[in-house]
Amino acid sequence: MRVLMMSTPAPTHFTPLVSLAWALRGSGHEVVVAGQPDVLGAVASAGLNAVNVGDWFHVDDMLVAGLREGERPLETRPRASLESMGGYGRVWMTHARYLVGRYMEFARIYGPDLIVSDPLEYSSLLVGGVLGVPVVQQRWGVDLISGPARAEARPGFGPLCERLGLAGLPDPAVLLDPCPPGLQAPGAEPGSPIRFVPFNGNGVVPGWLREPRSASRPRVVVTLGSRTLALNGVPLMRGILRAFEELPEVEAVATVDEVFREKVGPVPANVRMVDPVPLHLVLDGCAAVVHHGGAGTTMTAGAFGLPQLVLPQLADQFGHGDRVSEVGAGISLDDAESQNDSHRLAVELRRLLAEPEFAKAARALADSVRDMPAPAQVAADLTRLAGL
Repeated sequence: MRVLMMSTPAPTHFTPLVSLAWALRGSGHEVVVAGQPDVLGAVASAGLNAVNVGDWFHVDDMLVAGLREGERPLETRPRASLESMGGYGRVWMTHARYLVGRYMEFARIYGPDLIVSDPLEYSSLLVGGVLGVPVVQQRWGVDLISGPARAEARPGFGPLCERLGLAGLPDPAVLLDPCPPGLQAPGAEPGSPIRFVPFNGNGVVPGWLREPRSASRPRVVVTLGSRTLALNGVPLMRGILRAFEELPEVEAVATVDEVFREKVGPVPANVRMVDPVPLHLVLDGCAAVVHHGGAGTTMTAGAFGLPQLVLPQLADQFGHGDRVSEVGAGISLDDAESQNDSHRLAVELRRLLAEPEFAKAARALADSVRDMPAPAQVAADLTRLAGL
């Protein structure tokens, strides 16, 4: 079976598809990823083959352009809900209308039996509709976006669909859902389960992980993902790390790219700043994670059964924070005043580490992840979907 994977141009939109790509390859199927240069590094990191379609998209530059100096997205964007997320459909509708011709050209040459994409790559639905190929879309995690966004985008595709000979924008044949049912947003479109297998890129296991450490001193990982620091998030990171002055009994490990280290400035003695490293390499043996609410980070921490302090900044990050809090596996602070208060962060972190209910709920979340069908099982089901 030939599988064409397609991704909107953000590495974190692609990485949730990697475990399924590996499962398909391991079953003997051919997999090629088509995407803009923004995702090709992530594709190579996953050991997959890629085809370049289009030019750089630079989504981070677009986000920065909408911010005032020193302001981060949290301070300009409302909290997300199922009702408010449809606007993302218009953004990615425009993206698809520009690129669908290039995707179609490659797909006609490649001849896929199955198309797999993230839930905002509408070109996949158009290409599949024209070629008569089933399309599978896979969510990232808590899904506040895909259903409302597709509904919002559908009318705008009318003229293009007419030119392509389609009655309208097709729906995916299958919507895969890696989010455990208890964590998923109430009211989200039903999906077919697939187990989340953590993959946050490849890399060498850092030497500091092999250093002896005290079994009685809990380790907390602090990560704001690949984007937040670039979006004026350095003061946020500085304030988070300052909170550990009030937690001398805790060891903090913060992933901070070298380019931001000087701006972050001095840190407490119990804080270690390290280069960004694939998150799944460092969470084993940790006690908690502090993060921005990105889908990959939330789901990875959930799979490891770790309590989470979530500090969302934009888009569906608020939904991840809400749901982690609502299932008892963590705490979400979703306003700038709370996030900027180092003492408040220290208080919440102490609660997260001291109150056993958080750890119990986090372990239950990890159990629910393991109960979902493995990607290899889903790959076999998709083979039957393609009629092969």
